[in-house]
Amino acid sequence: MDKNIGEQLNKAYEAYRQACMDRDHAVKELQQKVENYTQQIREQQEKIELQNSIIAKLKSQLAALNANR
Repeated sequence: MDKNIGEQLNKAYEAYRQACMDRDHAVKELQQKVENYTQQIREQQEKIELQNSIIAKLKSQLAALNANR
């Protein structure tokens, strides 16, 4: 009887340990994805800022051309 309880405890502990390892792996994977997405968002924001700057310059040039007409 004691052997059976010991085996059950070992199985339960191994299942718990595996679940913890799976959770830790999932947390690390999620953190990596968040970092990657954050970096991509930063890069896209920089591109948008650059494009907005270009648009503003072009509008200014267009306004100057229209004023000269």
